[in-house]
Amino acid sequence: MKTLILGASGLVGGNCLKWFNEQGWECLGTHFSFETPATEFYNTLDHTDTSNVDVDAFAPEIIIHCGALTWVDYCEENPEESFEKTVVSTHNAVALAQKHNAKLVYLSTDYVFDGEKGFYSEEDQTNPLGVYAKHKLEAEEHISAQLSDFLICRITNVYGDEIRGKNFIARLSANMVKGDAMDLKLPIDQYATPVNAIDVARAIYLLLDAQKKGIYHFASTDYLNRVQLAERVFQYFGHEQVKISSVTTHDLKQAAKRPLNGGMSAAKFNSEFPHFRWTNVDDYLSELQHRLQDKE
Repeated sequence: MKTLILGASGLVGGNCLKWFNEQGWECLGTHFSFETPATEFYNTLDHTDTSNVDVDAFAPEIIIHCGALTWVDYCEENPEESFEKTVVSTHNAVALAQKHNAKLVYLSTDYVFDGEKGFYSEEDQTNPLGVYAKHKLEAEEHISAQLSDFLICRITNVYGDEIRGKNFIARLSANMVKGDAMDLKLPIDQYATPVNAIDVARAIYLLLDAQKKGIYHFASTDYLNRVQLAERVFQYFGHEQVKISSVTTHDLKQAAKRPLNGGMSAAKFNSEFPHFRWTNVDDYLSELQHRLQDKE
């Protein structure tokens, strides 16, 4: 299948590009603000940009939209940019899908919920709390209103291998390995279901291969707050110069409201793909530890 991956230089997009290539699919991965050797430039905000790779010549059958502005506090203080990079980019992805009669896959978030319940299912009522969350839901609603053949895959606390190592687990692991002194003040009341980006790619591939449609939640077996997540990393790479302190979300005075009891249930996906195994945080950290030891 000819698959266009928008935002393929990021964590989820990069893992999708890697996995889909390994399955023998013909892929075109694009970047906007961060270039990699495996991606081509494509401005998701302006289809007429003369620097854009020729997507029309590629003629995608599937479009996976991974590009996003995920810095929620920045979004809260810069709503116009948030709207442009989340909603406008999605409108453009929808237009591309319509032009090429392609299936659209959109990566969304548990932030579309208010965090009162936790372990959200696809049928639960959405109630976004902040700018980022509202824009993600607005993008979802535009997709479902304009397209009949789409997948909306909601994820949260994604971690794993990526070129920049920006995700929380990868960044924290790298800093601990370097021996950096750290005084981490982390919220003890923000819970989520971390998921490995390569599992997200594997799950999307199965949904596409089975020609599934609609909304799906992805989640592994971990349900952790930020303190517990950091402590899990500490078990593998910690040292005496790392201090982890528990604070509340209120203490942090973050610009954007967080869904405190977040996370999702993958029961729907699991019931349709009972042989699929989600990896967990320990699986990733153990593998990372072995990789680092092999380099020594």
